[in-house]
Amino acid sequence: MLRDAYYRGSPLVADAEYDAVEDELRELIGANPELAPDPNPLEQVGAPAVLHAPIRHSRPMLSLEKATKPEQVAAFFDRFPGQPVVVMPKLDGLSLALVYEDGRLSRAITRGDGTTGDDVTFLVRALADGVPERVDASGRVEVRGEAVMLRSTFAAYNAAHPDKPLINPRNAAAGTLRAKDPATVAERRLRFFAFDLDTSADTTAADLEQGLRALGFTVADMRHSTGADAAQAVITTIEQQRNDLDYDLDGAVLRLADRGAYAAAGTRSNSPRGALAFKFAAEERTTVLSDVVWDVGKTGKIAPVARLEPVFVGGTTVTRATLANQEVIRARGIRIGDTVLVRRAGDVIPFVAGVLDASKRTGAEREIVPPDTCPSCADPLTEQGNSRELFCTNVACPAQTVRRLIHWASRAAADVDAIGPVWIERLAEAGLLENPSDFYTLTREQLLEFDRVGETSATRMIESIAASRRVGLRRALIGFAIPMASEGTATRLCRAGFGSLEEVADAGEERLVAVEDIGPKVAASLIEHLTRLRPEMERLRRRGVSLDVREEDLPPVVAAGAPLAGKTVVITGAISDPRSGEKVPRPTFQRLCERAGATTATSVSASTDQLITGADVGASKLTKAEKLGVEVVDQGVIWQQLIAAGIV
Repeated sequence: MLRDAYYRGSPLVADAEYDAVEDELRELIGANPELAPDPNPLEQVGAPAVLHAPIRHSRPMLSLEKATKPEQVAAFFDRFPGQPVVVMPKLDGLSLALVYEDGRLSRAITRGDGTTGDDVTFLVRALADGVPERVDASGRVEVRGEAVMLRSTFAAYNAAHPDKPLINPRNAAAGTLRAKDPATVAERRLRFFAFDLDTSADTTAADLEQGLRALGFTVADMRHSTGADAAQAVITTIEQQRNDLDYDLDGAVLRLADRGAYAAAGTRSNSPRGALAFKFAAEERTTVLSDVVWDVGKTGKIAPVARLEPVFVGGTTVTRATLANQEVIRARGIRIGDTVLVRRAGDVIPFVAGVLDASKRTGAEREIVPPDTCPSCADPLTEQGNSRELFCTNVACPAQTVRRLIHWASRAAADVDAIGPVWIERLAEAGLLENPSDFYTLTREQLLEFDRVGETSATRMIESIAASRRVGLRRALIGFAIPMASEGTATRLCRAGFGSLEEVADAGEERLVAVEDIGPKVAASLIEHLTRLRPEMERLRRRGVSLDVREEDLPPVVAAGAPLAGKTVVITGAISDPRSGEKVPRPTFQRLCERAGATTATSVSASTDQLITGADVGASKLTKAEKLGVEVVDQGVIWQQLIAAGIV
């Protein structure tokens, strides 16, 4: 108990007293080794030498097949006639695999990419409730489940830490198990709910729920059903009660109750056959729209943002939501003071879907009046497009300047990952950042003058800036945020033979429109803005920033006997190399597929031949692929083809 409290950051005795007790125990064990407790606390004190070491799963932690309609639930039961099914909440937390050897917890591993996860044994022992140190079973036992932060724990933590509140329970759970020291997150207690059991022990019950409970695990309200109608009724009940529960959930899971039947059902390329995830519709709540502010974007676009009375929706407390533009506001008849519907699904930005009941207005509501001048620089605004979107055309607008700097530093562009938006804003306010080229004049000494910047942070920032000097043509073009020029535009220019940003700037409209999917308006926008940016391009060059095309952005050389020749593919989910277990960036995997002869696209359509799936696949692309009859292929199959063709 003393050790547990000590390493959770809430010691019961003073450090000197703790040390004395530990020394006494060490002497006793040294004199009587045969009486040493198992596990020996002296061998477990403190964090292990390597936290979050990669561990390969004994069997993949697969995604679940998704369903949104009762017919899909009925089809699931038809596949397994007569088999009992358990229906349980689909918890929104962090999946873990707990491995027991001869009754003792030996490993706690995160899901990771489904093939390889991180070893978080030490943190789970210290921070998670519902994880027994021992189970009554011999041999190897693996229990899988979800580690969640209860809503009550989340609320209590935020009440105690108003200066640094957690965003939502799911992110808090993930962040807790990424920590390096449990003492720093001692108040973030997690709760483990089991949902899977794999053991060869003869004494373990065949029924999943009975087997888990017998081992001492908590399950999240498993209910047995023998038919599709009964299961659908349970699903409906779970959805109706979701706001009354102490944990977040985003659906329900149907799973064969008999462990043997579940194992015998086998797996598809990326999901077990014996389970199904029923996804709930987007959450919608009502609240009062208290005000509207007008946000200035990186291209000068002025967007209306709703300020709301706080409402818990989609797993987080929402106080701001998008209103899109003037035309949407007008079409939905939204006013300040209205009781509105706020909708949010997963990580999608919350938006105001409409007014609850306009007939109940009191007369105190106010029209939403768009500004005539920029909220940041006070310059006049212009209207553009059919949606009458407002724009500030002052390139020196302070708000635009900060947004453009943040965009330059983003992952898709220069990827200055050690300097986040808050620091960029502070550096801009201090007069140290105005243009992207100013990043490359910053020094450690300048950064150290700011509060809360130490030697380590300053060094990381400077190293991150130095690495971003290799930005190249494609990413630099993205970083400049030229209106109408998308990431796809930048990619196509590289593959069309342009060797540098200056070459794009010097190209006339005729040469630009000759590039696939670049029309006269995009070409004109490129010419106008790159001409204006010429001095900035020269400054970047002088400061050692590469604006030349990178090898990875050139047209791929298609391998002989290309296994994906003639196929159009879409890639979704997290990708990892099966040989090493390491994660692979999406663009890198796309390029490998292109070397294998494929044409890659970003969305599923009738012309798509294959949807290649990695880990943590969302429902939308799978649903669309199913509707269009597109072949769904697990990334493992593609990796085998790439290896066989000598591409990797």
